[in-house]
Amino acid sequence: MNAVIRQETRGASLWHAVSRNRRARPTLQDEINVDLAIVGGGFSGLSTALHAAGKGLSVAVLEAEIIAWGATGRNAGFVVPNFAKMDPDSILAHLGPERGERLIDFAAGSADLVFGLIRRHGIDCDAVQNGWIQPAHSPAAFEKVKSRADQWALRGRPAIALDRQDVEALTGARGYAGGWMDRSGGVLNPVAYANGLADAAEKAGAKIFEHTPVTSVDRVADGWRLKTPSGSARAGKVLIATNAYGGSLNPLLQRTYVPLKVFQIATEPLPRDVRTRLLPGGQGVGDTRRNLFTFRFDADNRLISGGMHILSAGADTRVPQTIWRRLGHHLDLPDLPPLAYSWTGVAAVEPDFLPHLVDLGPGLIAGRACNGRGIAMTTAMGKVLADWASGADARGLPLPFAPPSPIPFHDIVRYAPNVLLPWSMLRDRLETAG
Repeated sequence: MNAVIRQETRGASLWHAVSRNRRARPTLQDEINVDLAIVGGGFSGLSTALHAAGKGLSVAVLEAEIIAWGATGRNAGFVVPNFAKMDPDSILAHLGPERGERLIDFAAGSADLVFGLIRRHGIDCDAVQNGWIQPAHSPAAFEKVKSRADQWALRGRPAIALDRQDVEALTGARGYAGGWMDRSGGVLNPVAYANGLADAAEKAGAKIFEHTPVTSVDRVADGWRLKTPSGSARAGKVLIATNAYGGSLNPLLQRTYVPLKVFQIATEPLPRDVRTRLLPGGQGVGDTRRNLFTFRFDADNRLISGGMHILSAGADTRVPQTIWRRLGHHLDLPDLPPLAYSWTGVAAVEPDFLPHLVDLGPGLIAGRACNGRGIAMTTAMGKVLADWASGADARGLPLPFAPPSPIPFHDIVRYAPNVLLPWSMLRDRLETAG
């Protein structure tokens, strides 16, 4: 099979291309004074703005490009209310009973929060809350995900284990040992969702500025002053909500996470008869492979998948073709339609794969919660950060909160996921064969 990407869509996010509810926002041109200034117009910044404005605070969002320009607009649109690598029992062991249970509760309700906001504010974003499925690629992985489902179910979550036949019936994919599903998860168009959050935040009283990069954040007597090329904002509290797109704003912060470049693709729409065989319930799928295999459909029956890359030249052309071929192979689609879109994004991955709040000074916080779970976790993060902006002690929030902790040998470690990818792929094949 040979994939063909239309030249006019190469590099463009599918979601930016098809979203219908985009409104341009002004650039900050003068000096403003607000209770809370937010750097970054992604999920965490917009959710914080919406919830903080709803509490009566004056809020300004300063976005360097346009709403959802960074990872918010470059993911696959999965809404997943659990953690990428850690289960409830391991979180309790890692954080202790009190802090662990608070973080588990935070994550457990995150997808319901997302879909609740969509309904409450009438956000048109092709949202489907029919569940998120994690198939197990090996018998050992199946035992692990059965335990994962049990741990979440014991906490009252709609989590169920799936046998081999269940996975095939729900996904149309063959060869898995089983899996599990959280029925509160789902899928959506992330750019349309972000634009809807922005509209709702503005209706609540927040001000949103686009094409307004923050060049510095300086301490002043009554809080902070954020400078931009054509204006400034003075604020009592500041949230840095840029994830891996912060540029040089805070070099120390950049060394506390691993920036992971992820490729996404979308095919031309599939024929209706094929569409009814694959994911008839419209769920999203992300399996247990180290070289993660994901797939879902959008509202127009395009098949979407993603993957990482091995460090080498020509990745922007080579990797989308590799993902496309992998998609056809795993889903037994010899006549898979050609690629229509290919794009990349950068995720901020924490060493422990958990969401974090970083203490950067009195009234200055950075929030990061991606780790492959960005839509649900950052939306929920925004709600608790609004409590902090209203006066709650950050140490009492359900998220880990500490000063920045740079990763040792960061200049080398940041490339580890890509360098180790061939070994991960080999282990996946050996385990699947076994």
